[in-house]
Amino acid sequence: MVFSLAKSLAVVLAAGLLNVLAVAPAVAQGTVRRHLVYFRDKAGTPFSVAQPQAFLSARSVARRTRQGIAVLPRDLPVNPAYVTQVRGVSGRPEVLYTSRWFNAAVVSCDSATLARITALPAVRSAATLNRSFRSVSPTLPPEQVAPAAARGTVATRAKYGMAYRQNEQIGALAMHDAGFRGEGMQIAVFDAGFPGVNQIPALQPLYQEQRLVSTRNFVDGGRDVYQRSSHGTNCLSAMAGNQEGFYIGSAPKATFHLCLTEDVNSEHPIEEANWLAAAEYADSVGVDIISSSLGYTTFDAPSVSYTYADMNGKTAISSRAATIAARVGILVVSAAGNEGANPWRYISAPADADSIISVGAVDSLGIRASFSSYGPTSDGRVKPTLAAMGRAAAVLAPNGTAFRGNGTSYACPILAGMVAGFWQANPTLTAQQVIAALRNTASQSTAPNASLGYGIPNFVKAYNALNPGTPLDTTDGRAASGEELGLFPNPIGDGLLTLALPAELRGKPLSVRVLDARGAVVGRQQLAASTATTAPLKLGRLAKGTYLCEVSAGSVRRTVKFVQQ
Repeated sequence: MVFSLAKSLAVVLAAGLLNVLAVAPAVAQGTVRRHLVYFRDKAGTPFSVAQPQAFLSARSVARRTRQGIAVLPRDLPVNPAYVTQVRGVSGRPEVLYTSRWFNAAVVSCDSATLARITALPAVRSAATLNRSFRSVSPTLPPEQVAPAAARGTVATRAKYGMAYRQNEQIGALAMHDAGFRGEGMQIAVFDAGFPGVNQIPALQPLYQEQRLVSTRNFVDGGRDVYQRSSHGTNCLSAMAGNQEGFYIGSAPKATFHLCLTEDVNSEHPIEEANWLAAAEYADSVGVDIISSSLGYTTFDAPSVSYTYADMNGKTAISSRAATIAARVGILVVSAAGNEGANPWRYISAPADADSIISVGAVDSLGIRASFSSYGPTSDGRVKPTLAAMGRAAAVLAPNGTAFRGNGTSYACPILAGMVAGFWQANPTLTAQQVIAALRNTASQSTAPNASLGYGIPNFVKAYNALNPGTPLDTTDGRAASGEELGLFPNPIGDGLLTLALPAELRGKPLSVRVLDARGAVVGRQQLAASTATTAPLKLGRLAKGTYLCEVSAGSVRRTVKFVQQ
């Protein structure tokens, strides 16, 4: 449906943010649609790159300065005189917002009015963003996965609740223990709605500590985002959840901006224009990271859908916007897409954008989820960039309960939260240096592929590579001496197995747990203390699949992956 902004809405941060201009509703002489109107230039603008404080916040300017990024003419707001000319066209067109980066405006009007707008000397061209409107319908619940029947009871697992494994897998537990929980980092979340966020107990610290600093609704206008789809609530919780003993996300102390950009009741390029608007808003307020669990490939008729050839980072509106966001120093984290088992198969926009992190999905054992979209981009760049847990990932529902769901949508914020902590721990890095550090130390760094890109990153590995003089202790399954926990034969059938023990597990009573791909404990065994380098293990017959064997002695825990044939 078409939304008309209230007359009382004001321009935020002068003309620098994506300006929401207050006008009366259009008088429709035909079907009213939304259009992206491009201007020819920024000639005569009253703004200057020498005075960015007139259209960018101090935090936005500081982010650029810290990374050696200049304010460029693309950052200048649209010439207000051009906007006035559009508003003055007969038919009373409604200018919803303007785009600095695209030098354009999103205008709501009928086709006759649009023809008069495109005849203006200041206008270069126009493209229609939506072709039809649907009445609001109930949102389908997210895909849920039944919880595992049994779970571990060690202290850290009890502290993090169902979010334990997804944090552990990328080193976020060690990150938190080292004192990096996202403090001082600002994350903008782009999604389809955030109902319940202002009521969920695990998210109340956001309000109590004043770490939810802004909300914007780019679909309906205004600031109410606690509505529509619960997808945004799920994704935010994966980072911001902070209720010890129940659920802790990957960035429980970060500061957030919530942007509602997606209309789940239809699929048209207007939603990509909303993404663009939100990205420019995020830039203007000084956001460090964008977490976007949205993707665009196929639109409702008669809007023209993308093809795989369009996944080149230069065609889709959202991809072009994401690339510019990266150019101004924002670290963009985007879900790769859930098309891996579908005819489309490949990543979606804006995951094809250059210089961003596109996130694929794995299960708790690091095995690629079948739905996770494949790369590369159509111009041959490695995608996805990295991967995190998106199969049976734990998130929160609007009523505050925790459940497990599937999707790169969940892998994206889980990883984005770790990115925030990593950047916090290494504040002198640029956004692109952060991406390089995580990519260069990820599980497939030496052999990236079209399934998971450079693989699963780990905070400790990346941190230690950058800080060799002050390394953190690793808990990723590798002993401090460089020895690994081993298990053979692998793959296994029936019969006796043998554990190869690193030095730090010898001479101590050992507790052994075996977990399946969903994180359920399917086997336990206690081993007496021994100085031997190996230990026998009898598990019995397991169902075919991939498993994780976890061996612990006090606070020391090591893991090894194996396959049951």
